[in-house]
Amino acid sequence: MEQYKQEFIEFMVDCKALKFGEFTLKSGRKSPFFMNAGAYVTGSQLMKLGESYAKAIHDTYGDDFDVLFGPAYKGIPISVVTAVAYSKLYGKEVRYCSDRKEEKDHGADKGSFLGSSLKDGDRVIMIEDVTTSGKSMEETVPKVRGAANVEIVGLMVSLNRMEKGLGGKVSALEEIKEKYGFDAHAIVTMQDVIDHLYNKPYKGQVYIDDTLKKAIDEYYAVYGA
Repeated sequence: MEQYKQEFIEFMVDCKALKFGEFTLKSGRKSPFFMNAGAYVTGSQLMKLGESYAKAIHDTYGDDFDVLFGPAYKGIPISVVTAVAYSKLYGKEVRYCSDRKEEKDHGADKGSFLGSSLKDGDRVIMIEDVTTSGKSMEETVPKVRGAANVEIVGLMVSLNRMEKGLGGKVSALEEIKEKYGFDAHAIVTMQDVIDHLYNKPYKGQVYIDDTLKKAIDEYYAVYGA
């Protein structure tokens, strides 16, 4: 496993963005783990988050893109800090863009988007925190493609939960690829997390012991892709 992936797993745990226990998801599923990008709140945490996304995007998609698009709301700060990190790490200026939940009808920046406008010919990388069912893409992709003649290069999320998407057969990320025609990747997968933390102490604590591993296995027996 790449070093930045190991560091990102530990970073998620340190920031309490990744938690283990019993959680009820928006979908109604009872999950033994939960990822919340809203836990990144300090300057150093946001800087590290942006760098992690930038490294994963560079490793996966290279430099041939123009815009980072982060869907409202959590995608907004993620796209901003990733654009900053990309400039710092790779010397490439990329623009950020996000959608508004409600269209602004006044001022110089009125319209449906924040940040840079989308232009014909733009190559866009979508950024999200986590994709469980892929439902958010149903709202976002038509907005992006309707704004200009752009090419969506791919999607990057922080954690691939490795669960069945809306169709109930393949993972949400695989469904996105099948439905919209662009790649979808994650900085780390839940399998990466298990490989790195299962029965291995981190800062004096074992986060995934045999009991939790059994709960995760049972969860994936029902919802795993």
